[in-house]
Amino acid sequence: MEAKWGVVVVAAGRGTRMGTSESKQYLLLGNKPILVHTLELFESMAEIAEIVVVTGSGEIGRCRELAEQYGLHKVRHVVAGGSERQHSVYKGIAALGNRADWVMVHDAVRPFVTSEAVRACCSAAEQHGAAVLAVPVKDTIKQVNEAGIITATPDRSRLWAIQTPQAFRRELLAEAHEQAAAASFVGTDDAMVVERMGVPVAVAAGDYTNIKITTPDDLPYAEFLLSQRDRREAAE
Repeated sequence: MEAKWGVVVVAAGRGTRMGTSESKQYLLLGNKPILVHTLELFESMAEIAEIVVVTGSGEIGRCRELAEQYGLHKVRHVVAGGSERQHSVYKGIAALGNRADWVMVHDAVRPFVTSEAVRACCSAAEQHGAAVLAVPVKDTIKQVNEAGIITATPDRSRLWAIQTPQAFRRELLAEAHEQAAAASFVGTDDAMVVERMGVPVAVAAGDYTNIKITTPDDLPYAEFLLSQRDRREAAE
């Protein structure tokens, strides 16, 4: 299978909500940093031509050492991020080589995304030009005003919780970021900067286990998910 995808893994956040001096992407999950678990998934996929890690300026050497230590040969570049996640992603896109016509953006602290889900997202992007992984919301969602009063109850059947990776034709995502920068627009995810161009973004069904490890409460569940995954792999 032709390797035509580049992956930008965003690992520049400080993770203040985790309440640790260590950035959350470097916390150990099992016996490896969370970031390594994430990178190993993309390393193993034939579709992936290269990986760019975007991190803090003081962590570039550390990420390169981790890539060497764990044999992550597809990590071709480690670059410093910007002041906002959006700026970090744009730096990552710019660092990709010429082999990747398509690009995925993924959070470093989502180590449980599966290859099947990634491929589903890629397939949807190749069909539509842009796609995101997502899951239907389970809870009823309320819209609330500044006074804390409910103003609306959206139809839950049409609400999806968005995950990563988010996948795009590379030229499209680069143009979207350039236009956003020119307009001083900062979106909450990459799909948002593409949407503002009027480009439709497809949804590919993800998994509820594709959690983002953000707070201390997430760590015990992450350890449980890791043990479940290890058990499945041992049985195969």
